[in-house]
Amino acid sequence: MKFQSNRNITYNCQYHVVWCVKYRKKLLVGEIETRLKQIVLKVAEELQAEIVEMETDQDHIHLLIRCDPQFGIHKIVKRMKGRSSRLLRAEFKILRTRLPSLWTNSYFVSTVGGAPLAVIKQYIKDQQKV
Repeated sequence: MKFQSNRNITYNCQYHVVWCVKYRKKLLVGEIETRLKQIVLKVAEELQAEIVEMETDQDHIHLLIRCDPQFGIHKIVKRMKGRSSRLLRAEFKILRTRLPSLWTNSYFVSTVGGAPLAVIKQYIKDQQKV
């Protein structure tokens, strides 16, 4: 397990994130897909987050992101969605003419890795016995 640290905490926070194109339109192909991945990587670098894995399907993107919990995954996702929508719509006319906005308002996020829930629950229960 790989731990990271900053001045205040040591952590290993990884998140599986998914968001979709508005109306599930199959637009994440070719140059649009390539450019989306470039934008996501650039935003991650700026926010000191690590993209462990990234892949798109035609109508959604999956990311495995490692980041500092003090910054918050929601801020990273918001910045990625916002910047990619703005830049992609500026660069690709089809995205301006076919959709009122590029992404849906929602997204999926789940923590990944670490000990199983049952092990953590038992560890917490056992703390009274120490």
